[in-house]
Amino acid sequence: MRLPACGGSVCNYNIIIMDSHNIMFIILAVFIALSSIATVVTKSIIRAATYLLFVLLGTAGLYFLMGYTFLGSVQVMVYAGGIVVLYVFSILLTSGARDVLSKNTKAKLVASALLSVTGFATFLFVLLTHQFKSIALDAPTEKIISMDHIGRFMLSTEANGYLLPFEAVSVLLLACIVGGLLIARKR
Repeated sequence: MRLPACGGSVCNYNIIIMDSHNIMFIILAVFIALSSIATVVTKSIIRAATYLLFVLLGTAGLYFLMGYTFLGSVQVMVYAGGIVVLYVFSILLTSGARDVLSKNTKAKLVASALLSVTGFATFLFVLLTHQFKSIALDAPTEKIISMDHIGRFMLSTEANGYLLPFEAVSVLLLACIVGGLLIARKR
């Protein structure tokens, strides 16, 4: 085995440095991948919702890792709350029974395998034929907006305010909850 030639006292080695950010990214990526596979594979709707919650929490962990604490906390609050609502609806609509989502037939298995292979081949084609630019994951250099400004924009009724869309979404969610309860009540 030959050692590389060193000019003076400096050798040029390509060493992958594994710091805590890289290790945490790998852990979160594996956690998200395994949870998403478990979400699709399981036959119980309650377990699928639980695994989906793990996927969304892992995504929030990635946001926290990148330093986007506001986006990570919104991810946890909004989507974790959405999963709780999904729990309530799945229990109400299925009467708490462990319903099987669908029976797997050979035709479904062949079609899903064919679609998976086609999607993976398309991914590899795009990855190998296009040259992607290297993107640095540094903090943005633009003007940093404070939380005070974000809060004022979200609760403002002026020209650049977002209070009306938030109220419209809250009315829509309330209508969905009432509709789900009416559907569950008829059963």
